[in-house]
Amino acid sequence: MFPEDEKFGLTSQFRRAAISIGANIAEGYRKLSKADKLRFLNISEGSLAECQNYIVLSKDLGYISYNDYECLCNMSIEVAKLIIAYSKGIINNNGIN
Repeated sequence: MFPEDEKFGLTSQFRRAAISIGANIAEGYRKLSKADKLRFLNISEGSLAECQNYIVLSKDLGYISYNDYECLCNMSIEVAKLIIAYSKGIINNNGIN
């Protein structure tokens, strides 16, 4: 459990980065060119990396258990795989600009 004094620190940053992942995927989806789509997916990967950093930091500070850490790491790996697969699909689809 995160301490109260982290309410506007780590937890706030973590929340913003996590929200940014989905928001950038959604925004990229609506772009017309491959380059724009891939740029927004790359931004979402950056936000995911930020979340992964916060997961490690949360474990190191003792805010989450090792089991929660493992679960969150596994989920972030799955999200990364999905973003990479989506990016590869865009790159390999000749029908999309």
